Amino acid sequence: MTETSTANEARPMSTAGAGTASELSVRGLAVDLGGRSVLRDVNLTAGAGELTGLIGPNGAGKTTLIRSVLGLIPVRAGEITLGDGSARAARSRVGYVPQRHEFAWDFPISVADVVLSGRVGAIGWLRRAGVADYRAANEALDRVGMSHLARRPVGELSGGQRQRVLVARALALRPALLLLDEPFTGLDIPTQELLTDLFTELSGEGRSLVMTTHDLAAAMYTFDRLYLINRTVVADGAPAELRNPDVWIRAFGFRAGSPLLDALGVA
Repeated sequence: MTETSTANEARPMSTAGAGTASELSVRGLAVDLGGRSVLRDVNLTAGAGELTGLIGPNGAGKTTLIRSVLGLIPVRAGEITLGDGSARAARSRVGYVPQRHEFAWDFPISVADVVLSGRVGAIGWLRRAGVADYRAANEALDRVGMSHLARRPVGELSGGQRQRVLVARALALRPALLLLDEPFTGLDIPTQELLTDLFTELSGEGRSLVMTTHDLAAAMYTFDRLYLINRTVVADGAPAELRNPDVWIRAFGFRAGSPLLDALGVA
């Protein structure tokens, strides 16, 4: 387990790495939004075949971290390395599942077309999809069990079905790294179990998955490695290594003796 990382010298942002040991490496990341510090000195590694969880209270910077990796927001300092390719090649190997409310579900588009849109990073803008793109989209629909609804308008789907469509859209890119922002929020237990099994299968295939979640109890049993985040990395390690209640109190503001600590098995 690592607690409160030491300060790193700020380095320029990069998406080209020096090795292949990890699909994702974040070093000394600092992000300011609206004139205030949101993340500082964040260090994180997510290797190929690992299921990595990001947990922390609301406003801790988990979504900001994911968006920084995607290049969607500017960073003040730090280095982000994706694989060992060029910036463009690296980004094309990253799949992203946003929070469900961020998608315009009232837009008149079919399930199949939403999933196919996940191939834009490989096809390029203003270019037509080819046979390989349709094949990848169909395979992604199969992986999430949504092929039978391919022609249905997305606005007619249930919450669980919508989440599976977003996962399929990310998988259509055939990513080496999959970033998921709160994929279980508002889902029933069967859908959560279906997606958990899928994510475990994907990591078993050698993909790197990084996921934010508020389900702390499930996180202790699901992930290979956890990062407790509150503006910075408070602690990280395999769940079995995170049994010190002090790091949970620091990350989440739990009071000493809280029954939540008992529920997590860290009291």
